[in-house]
Amino acid sequence: MSKLRIVFMGTPDFAAVILKAVAAWEGGEVVAVYTQPDRPAGRGKKLKASAAKELALELGLPVYQPRNFRDDADVRTLAELRPDVLVVAAYGLLLPQRVLDIPRLGPYNVHGSLLPQYRGAAPIQRAVMNGDAISGVTIMKMEAGLDSGPMLLQQAVSIEPEDTAGTLFDTLAEHGARLMVGALGMIAEGRAAFVPQNEELVTHAAKIAADEEYIDWNRDAKAVHNVIRGLTPAPGAKTVLRVEGREPVTIRLEPGQPVEATPDAAPGTLMGMDGDALLVACGSGAYRITRLRPAGKSTMSATDFRNGRLRGLPEPYGVMSGKID
Repeated sequence: MSKLRIVFMGTPDFAAVILKAVAAWEGGEVVAVYTQPDRPAGRGKKLKASAAKELALELGLPVYQPRNFRDDADVRTLAELRPDVLVVAAYGLLLPQRVLDIPRLGPYNVHGSLLPQYRGAAPIQRAVMNGDAISGVTIMKMEAGLDSGPMLLQQAVSIEPEDTAGTLFDTLAEHGARLMVGALGMIAEGRAAFVPQNEELVTHAAKIAADEEYIDWNRDAKAVHNVIRGLTPAPGAKTVLRVEGREPVTIRLEPGQPVEATPDAAPGTLMGMDGDALLVACGSGAYRITRLRPAGKSTMSATDFRNGRLRGLPEPYGVMSGKID
Protein backbone atom coordinates (compact mmCIF):
# COMPACT_ATOMS: atom_id res chain seq x y z
CA MET A 1 0.00 0.00 0.00
CA SER A 2 1.43 3.39 -1.02
CA LYS A 3 1.92 6.06 1.60
CA LEU A 4 -0.74 8.71 2.08
CA ARG A 5 0.22 12.15 0.81
CA ILE A 6 -0.54 14.47 3.73
CA VAL A 7 -0.79 18.23 3.82
CA PHE A 8 -0.73 19.48 7.41
CA MET A 9 -2.37 22.74 8.50
CA GLY A 10 -1.79 24.17 11.97
CA THR A 11 -0.23 27.04 13.89
CA PRO A 12 0.40 26.95 17.69
CA ASP A 13 2.17 24.51 20.00
CA PHE A 14 -0.93 22.29 20.03
CA ALA A 15 -0.58 21.88 16.26
CA ALA A 16 3.15 21.22 16.45
CA VAL A 17 2.57 18.21 18.72
CA ILE A 18 0.14 16.77 16.17
CA LEU A 19 2.52 17.50 13.29
CA LYS A 20 5.41 15.71 15.00
CA ALA A 21 3.35 12.54 15.41
CA VAL A 22 1.91 12.66 11.87
CA ALA A 23 5.35 13.25 10.34
CA ALA A 24 6.69 10.20 12.21
CA TRP A 25 3.84 7.94 11.04
CA GLU A 26 5.22 5.37 8.63
CA GLY A 27 1.98 5.12 6.67
CA GLY A 28 2.17 8.62 5.29
CA GLU A 29 4.35 11.40 3.97
CA VAL A 30 3.84 15.03 4.95
CA VAL A 31 4.38 16.85 1.65
CA ALA A 32 3.74 20.37 2.96
CA VAL A 33 2.85 22.35 6.08
CA TYR A 34 0.47 25.29 5.99
CA THR A 35 0.52 27.74 8.89
CA GLN A 36 -0.43 31.32 9.74
CA PRO A 37 1.88 34.12 8.56
CA ASP A 38 4.63 35.20 10.97
CA ARG A 39 3.30 37.69 13.53
CA PRO A 40 4.93 40.50 15.56
CA ALA A 41 5.66 39.28 19.10
CA GLY A 42 7.43 40.42 22.26
CA ARG A 43 8.39 43.91 23.31
CA GLY A 44 10.40 44.44 20.14
CA LYS A 45 7.46 43.34 17.95
CA LYS A 46 9.79 41.27 15.78
CA LEU A 47 8.17 38.77 13.43
CA LYS A 48 7.92 35.35 15.01
CA ALA A 49 7.24 32.07 13.26
CA SER A 50 4.53 29.77 14.55
CA ALA A 51 5.44 26.62 16.49
CA ALA A 52 4.24 24.52 13.54
CA LYS A 53 6.49 26.42 11.13
CA GLU A 54 9.52 26.08 13.39
CA LEU A 55 9.01 22.31 13.61
CA ALA A 56 8.35 22.01 9.88
CA LEU A 57 11.64 23.74 9.11
CA GLU A 58 13.46 21.45 11.56
CA LEU A 59 11.96 18.47 9.74
CA GLY A 60 12.86 19.87 6.33
CA LEU A 61 9.24 20.19 5.21
CA PRO A 62 8.01 22.83 2.74
CA VAL A 63 6.06 25.63 4.45
CA TYR A 64 3.25 27.74 2.96
CA GLN A 65 1.73 30.77 4.73
CA PRO A 66 -1.20 32.23 2.77
CA ARG A 67 -3.26 34.85 4.58
CA ASN A 68 -6.39 33.05 3.40
CA PHE A 69 -7.55 31.05 0.41
CA ARG A 70 -9.38 33.81 -1.42
CA ASP A 71 -6.61 33.97 -4.03
CA ASP A 72 -7.07 31.38 -6.76
CA ALA A 73 -3.30 30.94 -6.95
CA ASP A 74 -3.16 29.69 -3.33
CA VAL A 75 -5.90 27.15 -4.04
CA ARG A 76 -4.09 25.96 -7.18
CA THR A 77 -0.83 25.56 -5.25
CA LEU A 78 -2.53 23.35 -2.71
CA ALA A 79 -4.22 21.28 -5.42
CA GLU A 80 -0.88 20.77 -7.19
CA LEU A 81 0.44 19.07 -4.04
CA ARG A 82 -2.08 16.27 -4.76
CA PRO A 83 -2.87 15.54 -1.09
CA ASP A 84 -4.72 12.39 -0.16
CA VAL A 85 -5.72 13.99 3.13
CA LEU A 86 -5.56 17.33 4.90
CA VAL A 87 -4.74 17.11 8.61
CA VAL A 88 -5.87 20.31 10.36
CA ALA A 89 -5.12 21.25 13.97
CA ALA A 90 -5.67 24.77 15.34
CA TYR A 91 -4.87 26.34 11.97
CA GLY A 92 -6.75 29.56 12.68
CA LEU A 93 -8.47 29.87 9.29
CA LEU A 94 -11.90 28.78 8.16
CA LEU A 95 -11.29 26.71 5.04
CA PRO A 96 -13.64 27.32 2.09
CA GLN A 97 -15.38 24.41 0.43
CA ARG A 98 -13.10 24.53 -2.62
CA VAL A 99 -10.16 23.81 -0.32
CA LEU A 100 -11.99 21.06 1.58
CA ASP A 101 -12.79 19.39 -1.76
CA ILE A 102 -9.12 19.07 -2.78
CA PRO A 103 -7.86 16.04 -0.78
CA ARG A 104 -8.73 12.70 -2.35
CA LEU A 105 -9.73 11.08 0.95
CA GLY A 106 -10.94 14.17 2.74
CA PRO A 107 -9.93 16.82 5.28
CA TYR A 108 -9.67 15.87 8.96
CA ASN A 109 -9.51 18.07 12.04
CA VAL A 110 -8.18 17.53 15.57
CA HIS A 111 -10.54 19.49 17.83
CA GLY A 112 -9.92 20.09 21.54
CA SER A 113 -13.33 19.15 22.90
CA LEU A 114 -15.85 16.35 22.98
CA LEU A 115 -17.92 17.52 20.03
CA PRO A 116 -20.62 18.67 19.62
CA GLN A 117 -19.70 20.55 22.81
CA TYR A 118 -17.55 23.64 22.40
CA ARG A 119 -17.47 24.15 18.67
CA GLY A 120 -15.32 27.13 17.85
CA ALA A 121 -12.00 28.84 18.45
CA ALA A 122 -11.45 28.45 22.20
CA PRO A 123 -12.77 25.07 23.38
CA ILE A 124 -9.96 24.35 25.83
CA GLN A 125 -9.98 27.76 27.52
CA ARG A 126 -13.77 27.76 27.75
CA ALA A 127 -13.91 24.33 29.38
CA VAL A 128 -11.53 25.43 32.14
CA MET A 129 -13.15 28.87 32.52
CA ASN A 130 -16.53 27.19 32.98
CA GLY A 131 -15.21 24.87 35.68
CA ASP A 132 -15.85 21.67 33.70
CA ALA A 133 -14.57 18.40 35.13
CA ILE A 134 -14.20 16.65 31.76
CA SER A 135 -12.84 17.68 28.39
CA GLY A 136 -11.53 15.68 25.47
CA VAL A 137 -10.42 15.57 21.88
CA THR A 138 -12.28 14.68 18.68
CA ILE A 139 -11.12 13.62 15.22
CA MET A 140 -13.72 14.77 12.72
CA LYS A 141 -14.13 14.98 8.97
CA MET A 142 -14.36 18.63 8.01
CA GLU A 143 -17.20 20.30 6.16
CA ALA A 144 -18.16 23.90 5.46
CA GLY A 145 -19.86 24.40 8.86
CA LEU A 146 -17.86 25.37 11.95
CA ASP A 147 -16.66 22.11 13.56
CA SER A 148 -19.90 20.46 12.46
CA GLY A 149 -18.59 17.46 10.51
CA PRO A 150 -19.06 13.77 11.35
CA MET A 151 -16.82 12.28 14.03
CA LEU A 152 -14.38 9.41 13.69
CA LEU A 153 -12.67 9.13 17.10
CA GLN A 154 -13.00 10.71 20.55
CA GLN A 155 -11.08 10.53 23.83
CA ALA A 156 -12.38 11.95 27.13
CA VAL A 157 -9.92 13.52 29.58
CA SER A 158 -10.41 14.66 33.18
CA ILE A 159 -9.77 18.30 34.00
CA GLU A 160 -7.90 18.26 37.31
CA PRO A 161 -8.44 21.03 39.90
CA GLU A 162 -4.90 22.31 39.36
CA ASP A 163 -5.14 22.31 35.56
CA THR A 164 -4.83 25.51 33.58
CA ALA A 165 -5.69 25.96 29.92
CA GLY A 166 -1.98 25.48 29.26
CA THR A 167 -1.68 22.11 30.99
CA LEU A 168 -4.94 20.93 29.41
CA PHE A 169 -3.64 22.03 25.99
CA ASP A 170 -0.60 19.82 26.52
CA THR A 171 -2.67 16.83 27.62
CA LEU A 172 -5.16 17.11 24.76
CA ALA A 173 -2.40 17.62 22.19
CA GLU A 174 -0.80 14.32 23.17
CA HIS A 175 -4.13 12.50 23.01
CA GLY A 176 -4.99 14.25 19.75
CA ALA A 177 -1.68 13.22 18.17
CA ARG A 178 -2.26 9.59 19.08
CA LEU A 179 -5.86 9.65 17.84
CA MET A 180 -4.96 11.33 14.56
CA VAL A 181 -2.32 8.72 13.75
CA GLY A 182 -4.90 6.03 14.51
CA ALA A 183 -7.47 7.80 12.36
CA LEU A 184 -5.06 8.04 9.43
CA GLY A 185 -4.51 4.31 9.62
CA MET A 186 -8.24 3.68 9.52
CA ILE A 187 -8.66 6.06 6.56
CA ALA A 188 -5.79 4.48 4.64
CA GLU A 189 -7.27 1.01 5.14
CA GLY A 190 -10.78 2.08 4.20
CA ARG A 191 -12.31 1.18 7.56
CA ALA A 192 -13.20 4.64 8.89
CA ALA A 193 -16.77 4.80 10.22
CA PHE A 194 -18.21 8.22 10.99
CA VAL A 195 -20.87 9.30 13.49
CA PRO A 196 -22.89 12.48 12.86
CA GLN A 197 -22.97 15.09 15.60
CA ASN A 198 -26.13 15.55 17.63
CA GLU A 199 -27.22 19.09 16.81
CA GLU A 200 -29.36 19.26 19.95
CA LEU A 201 -26.21 19.06 22.12
CA VAL A 202 -24.20 21.78 20.36
CA THR A 203 -22.47 24.43 22.46
CA HIS A 204 -20.05 27.08 21.26
CA ALA A 205 -16.61 28.29 22.34
CA ALA A 206 -16.07 31.74 20.90
CA LYS A 207 -12.65 33.35 20.74
CA ILE A 208 -11.71 35.08 24.00
CA ALA A 209 -12.68 38.75 23.71
CA ALA A 210 -10.33 41.40 25.11
CA ASP A 211 -12.84 42.45 27.78
CA GLU A 212 -13.06 38.87 29.04
CA GLU A 213 -9.40 38.95 30.03
CA TYR A 214 -10.30 41.27 32.92
CA ILE A 215 -11.61 39.65 36.09
CA ASP A 216 -15.12 40.42 37.28
CA TRP A 217 -14.71 40.42 41.05
CA ASN A 218 -18.52 40.41 41.51
CA ARG A 219 -18.42 36.70 40.72
CA ASP A 220 -17.88 34.12 43.45
CA ALA A 221 -14.30 33.19 44.31
CA LYS A 222 -14.43 29.74 42.71
CA ALA A 223 -15.69 31.21 39.42
CA VAL A 224 -12.90 33.81 39.54
CA HIS A 225 -10.39 30.99 40.05
CA ASN A 226 -11.73 29.06 37.06
CA VAL A 227 -11.51 32.12 34.81
CA ILE A 228 -7.92 32.79 35.85
CA ARG A 229 -7.01 29.13 35.23
CA GLY A 230 -8.71 29.21 31.84
CA LEU A 231 -6.81 32.33 30.76
CA THR A 232 -3.43 30.94 31.86
CA PRO A 233 -0.93 31.13 30.23
CA ALA A 234 -2.59 32.98 27.33
CA PRO A 235 -4.07 35.45 26.83
CA GLY A 236 -3.63 35.98 30.59
CA ALA A 237 -6.06 37.07 33.33
CA LYS A 238 -5.86 40.77 34.14
CA THR A 239 -7.13 43.29 36.63
CA VAL A 240 -6.49 47.00 37.28
CA LEU A 241 -5.39 48.10 40.74
CA ARG A 242 -6.57 51.55 41.73
CA VAL A 243 -4.99 53.08 44.81
CA GLU A 244 -5.99 56.57 45.92
CA GLY A 245 -3.46 59.16 44.87
CA ARG A 246 -1.60 56.85 42.49
CA GLU A 247 -1.79 55.95 38.82
CA PRO A 248 -3.79 52.78 38.16
CA VAL A 249 -1.70 49.77 37.22
CA THR A 250 -2.73 46.78 35.10
CA ILE A 251 -1.76 43.48 36.67
CA ARG A 252 -1.60 40.02 35.14
CA LEU A 253 -2.61 37.30 37.59
CA GLU A 254 -1.46 33.73 38.02
CA PRO A 255 -3.79 31.14 39.57
CA GLY A 256 -4.07 31.48 43.35
CA GLN A 257 -6.64 30.04 45.75
CA PRO A 258 -10.33 30.77 46.35
CA VAL A 259 -11.42 31.30 49.97
CA GLU A 260 -14.97 30.59 51.11
CA ALA A 261 -15.20 33.21 53.88
CA THR A 262 -16.62 36.47 52.51
CA PRO A 263 -14.91 39.66 53.74
CA ASP A 264 -17.05 42.58 54.86
CA ALA A 265 -16.03 44.62 51.83
CA ALA A 266 -17.19 45.44 48.32
CA PRO A 267 -16.13 43.01 45.57
CA GLY A 268 -12.72 43.93 44.18
CA THR A 269 -11.46 45.47 47.42
CA LEU A 270 -7.78 44.63 47.97
CA MET A 271 -8.09 43.81 51.66
CA GLY A 272 -4.41 43.36 52.46
CA MET A 273 -2.03 40.45 52.99
CA ASP A 274 -3.21 36.98 54.00
CA GLY A 275 0.03 35.21 54.80
CA ASP A 276 2.01 35.24 51.55
CA ALA A 277 -0.97 36.32 49.44
CA LEU A 278 -2.88 39.46 48.60
CA LEU A 279 -6.54 38.96 49.51
CA VAL A 280 -9.24 40.34 47.19
CA ALA A 281 -12.94 40.37 48.10
CA CYS A 282 -15.25 38.65 45.62
CA GLY A 283 -19.02 38.63 45.24
CA SER A 284 -18.95 35.54 47.42
CA GLY A 285 -15.76 34.51 49.19
CA ALA A 286 -12.34 35.99 48.50
CA TYR A 287 -9.32 35.25 46.35
CA ARG A 288 -5.71 34.80 47.41
CA ILE A 289 -3.25 36.13 44.82
CA THR A 290 0.21 34.67 45.35
CA ARG A 291 1.97 35.64 42.09
CA LEU A 292 1.35 38.49 39.70
CA ARG A 293 2.97 40.61 37.01
CA PRO A 294 2.48 44.38 36.97
CA ALA A 295 2.57 46.00 33.53
CA GLY A 296 6.16 46.52 32.41
CA LYS A 297 7.59 44.31 35.16
CA SER A 298 8.53 40.67 35.64
CA THR A 299 6.36 38.16 37.48
CA MET A 300 6.80 38.48 41.25
CA SER A 301 5.41 37.20 44.53
CA ALA A 302 2.55 38.99 46.25
CA THR A 303 4.92 39.80 49.12
CA ASP A 304 7.42 41.48 46.79
CA PHE A 305 4.63 43.45 45.13
CA ARG A 306 3.35 44.65 48.51
CA ASN A 307 6.85 45.60 49.66
CA GLY A 308 7.61 47.45 46.43
CA ARG A 309 4.36 49.22 45.71
CA LEU A 310 2.10 49.14 48.76
CA ARG A 311 4.45 49.45 51.73
CA GLY A 312 3.26 52.01 54.28
CA LEU A 313 -0.29 52.15 52.95
CA PRO A 314 -3.19 51.35 55.30
CA GLU A 315 -5.36 48.32 54.63
CA PRO A 316 -7.45 47.94 52.56
CA TYR A 317 -4.97 49.03 49.92
CA GLY A 318 -7.32 49.85 47.07
CA VAL A 319 -9.71 48.39 44.53
CA MET A 320 -9.27 45.84 41.73
CA SER A 321 -11.45 46.58 38.71
CA GLY A 322 -11.83 46.29 34.95
CA LYS A 323 -9.65 47.69 32.20
CA ILE A 324 -8.56 51.31 31.99
CA ASP A 325 -10.78 53.22 29.55
